[in-house]
Amino acid sequence: MTDASPDDPHTPAVCLDVGSCWTKAVLVLPDGTPAGFAEHPTTPDVLTGVDAAVAAAAAAAGRRRRAAPRVLACSSAGGALRLAVVGAETLTATEAGHRVCRSAGARVVGVHPGPLEPDAVLELSSRRPGAVLLLGGADGADPAVLLHNAGRLARTRGHWPVLLSVGEDARADALGLLLAGGRAVTTCPNVTPQPGTIVAGPARDAVAALYARHVLGSGTGRFGALVRSGTHAAVGDGAGVLARLTGTGVLVVDVGSATTDVHRHGPGSGPAAATEEGDLGGARRRRRRPDGGPDRGHRRPGRGRPARPGRRHAAGVAGHRARRPGAAAEDRRLAAIAAVVALRRHLRHTGVLADPAQPEPGPDTPSTQVSRSRRPHRGGVFRQRDAAGLAAAARTVRHDAVLAPLLARAEVRVDSESVLAPAGCWPPTAARSRRAGCSPST
Repeated sequence: MTDASPDDPHTPAVCLDVGSCWTKAVLVLPDGTPAGFAEHPTTPDVLTGVDAAVAAAAAAAGRRRRAAPRVLACSSAGGALRLAVVGAETLTATEAGHRVCRSAGARVVGVHPGPLEPDAVLELSSRRPGAVLLLGGADGADPAVLLHNAGRLARTRGHWPVLLSVGEDARADALGLLLAGGRAVTTCPNVTPQPGTIVAGPARDAVAALYARHVLGSGTGRFGALVRSGTHAAVGDGAGVLARLTGTGVLVVDVGSATTDVHRHGPGSGPAAATEEGDLGGARRRRRRPDGGPDRGHRRPGRGRPARPGRRHAAGVAGHRARRPGAAAEDRRLAAIAAVVALRRHLRHTGVLADPAQPEPGPDTPSTQVSRSRRPHRGGVFRQRDAAGLAAAARTVRHDAVLAPLLARAEVRVDSESVLAPAGCWPPTAARSRRAGCSPST
């Protein structure tokens, strides 16, 4: 980091990245130099892990008896947004739900076709959704099923909002039923305006807005006062600072435990784009998450049966770091695959890569911005100081058949010190776009 804080140039700060599995803390000196790092498993009471990480970072920098540092935090403690889909027909509702979630920080946790009956309502509630996408079928279709489902959802217990995506002819009646039941509702254009047609863009934007609020986790009390932004926004700011300092394009892949985000910045102050993949991550928690998600078991990668309850596997249990070389290599492999899929989706979503159903890009496709970029990885798995292992993870991404032409000239860096998120939190000024960040050598 480079710039000092204008608020108090003599006070260090601890920049926190509160994730769904790990809470990372970096102590930053007044001149912007990182002086200590610590991490702690994210606890069900988030503040317990936060306080432990802050104290450990201060101790690592030799500040046990000095004044407590300021704390600046970003958070992704809420994890991916869990989206349940309620529609008229299984295939259409499933495809629409996945397209709406794609690159918006959400993942589908259940699809409920046809009229919602009491057993279906119980199943939906058991999924603990963060939001429900209510579809009404094609424009002009019989609204009977839609209105039945809207009434059921209005009477169902739960604090989750409803994203209402229906035609204009039925929207007012469905909205009235939902609001009469006290349900928070966001409306958007119909995802399925015609049979066989899915228009996911407006609904995806609405889901991304819901995710931006959800990902922060608990936003009240002392934790809410500490959190300045979501981790995805802080990492995006850090990537922007890196692009400004180096004068080159930057493509950052942030492989987290619950989500994998991609940030792309043009050279200097060039255009920026970001996507968040809620179905890609390096871990699934066995214990309850800070967002109140279910306590579900995990499966070992490549196996069809659940892992034994006593096994603590790094890819499935929060707060566990792989000790055996084989397990660490497996973690890096999973993270590299998540990075490949996230990069493909990002580049297609932003138009750099053509969708497989569309013609191949022509000579004017803006691929040089990516091929000349620096591409730092970040995430807990990349703090494993194994040069050969990290190089293998980078090769997995670089040699992917789809990405290879774009990344052939990319300079690869690994953010093993976890400074990109702190760079987005520092210094604490109102103009987030002007925050200082990591140096070109980071």
